[in-house]
Amino acid sequence: MIKLQLTKNWEDYGIIDAGNGEKLERWGKVILRRPDPQAMWITDKEGWNKIDAFYHRSDKGGGYWEYKNKTPEFWTVSYKDLKFKVSPTGFKHTGLFPEQASNWDFIIDKIKDSNRKIKVLNLFAYTGGSTIASLYAGADVVHVDASKGMIAWAKENVKLSKLEEKNVRFIVDDCLKFVEREARRGNKYDAIIMDPPSYGRGPNGELWKFETNLDILIQACLNILTDKPLFFIVNAYTTGISNTVLYNILKTTMQKRYGGKVISDEIGLPISKNDLVLPCGILGRWESD
Repeated sequence: MIKLQLTKNWEDYGIIDAGNGEKLERWGKVILRRPDPQAMWITDKEGWNKIDAFYHRSDKGGGYWEYKNKTPEFWTVSYKDLKFKVSPTGFKHTGLFPEQASNWDFIIDKIKDSNRKIKVLNLFAYTGGSTIASLYAGADVVHVDASKGMIAWAKENVKLSKLEEKNVRFIVDDCLKFVEREARRGNKYDAIIMDPPSYGRGPNGELWKFETNLDILIQACLNILTDKPLFFIVNAYTTGISNTVLYNILKTTMQKRYGGKVISDEIGLPISKNDLVLPCGILGRWESD
C-alpha cells in the first residue's frame, strides 16, 4: 500500500495517461504532451497523437513546443473557487503544479478552522497557488520569490481569483536573506510555506542548493514564528531526497519546539486511463494540535 497525498478534486485538469517518460494532460480543453522522468513504466500510447501541443526535449538542454492545433498563448483553469493562468513556457512548465491542490485544501481548512487572523509567509512562492489558497481562507500573506516574472504571474492569479482586495505583499528577494531580515525587524508569522528548488540563484546571484541550504533556511524560519504557529509546509521535487528527510527535519525543529504533529508523504496525481498514480514530489507538513 502506497501512502501519498492524492489530489482527486480537479475538474479542469487531469492526467489522461503517462508512461515511457511522458505524460498526457488535459488543462481545461487543451491537451498537452510533456516529458516526465517519473513515468518510467510502459504504456501503449493509444490516442497520444490527439493533442494540441507537444513539448520536445533538446539534446543540448531545454526544448521547444510543437503546436498541433491553434492554442492560446494563455488560458485559465479553476480549482474549486480558485482560478489560475496557464501558459506553456519555454522550460516545459505551464505555471501551475496541480498536485499542490492537496496542500491548498489543507491550507484553506486549517486557516478557516483557526478562528483567528493568520499571517502566512510563502517562500519560493512561484505563481502563487498557496498564496491564493491562504488569501481565500482569510489570511494575510507575504509572497516571496526571486523571479520578477513569477511575481507578475502570481499577481495575475490573485486578480483572476478576485482576491486583489485582500492583504498581500509581493516581494522579489532571496528567500534566506529575506527571512534573516524579517528576524532582525521582529516580524512574525503564524504559518510558513516553502517550495525550494533543487538549485537556483536569488535576484543578486545568491546561490541556493537544496541539500546545503534547506536546514539553514528552516532554522532561520524558527526565529520568525509566533508563539502559537498554525502550520509549516515544505514541498520538494529534488531527485534523490526521501520524504523521511523532511519528516526528520520538521520533527527535530517544529515538533521539538511546538509539539503538534508531523507528516511526510509523496504527492501524486491519479491517471484516468488506469488505476496508476504519477508521483509528483514529496511534502513535509507540521501542524499544531
